[in-house]
Amino acid sequence: MPESQLLDYMYVFFFLVGGICIAVGPLVVANLVNPTSILKTTLDPYECGMDIFGDAQDIRFHVSYYLYALIFVAFAVDILFLFPVATAYHLVSGAHGLIVLFIFVFVLSLTVIYPWVKGVFTWPKRRKTS
Repeated sequence: MPESQLLDYMYVFFFLVGGICIAVGPLVVANLVNPTSILKTTLDPYECGMDIFGDAQDIRFHVSYYLYALIFVAFAVDILFLFPVATAYHLVSGAHGLIVLFIFVFVLSLTVIYPWVKGVFTWPKRRKTS
């Protein structure tokens, strides 16, 4: 085996060992420094410093909250995809780049237009409880 090929294999081996150490290292360090005794308050969820009362299953949220959250995530992803497009826009020539940009923005805006057409943004009326 030529010496240059052996050197290439050594590079791959060291990068592989380094990657495994970087992946496993934090787990080992966390296991070494974590406390060994578990208190009752350690298992409680953090509620802004207040004592916990009630049960989480007592609260029911309407599906609209989840739909708004999903639409927010879709819109945030749209905005995140526009950053690379804006940085690479100067590399494209004239009208072709503008047309491609408008098609890209239109396809991304469909993630907001579709729920709007389906009526997701209409907030349900609250029933009065007496």
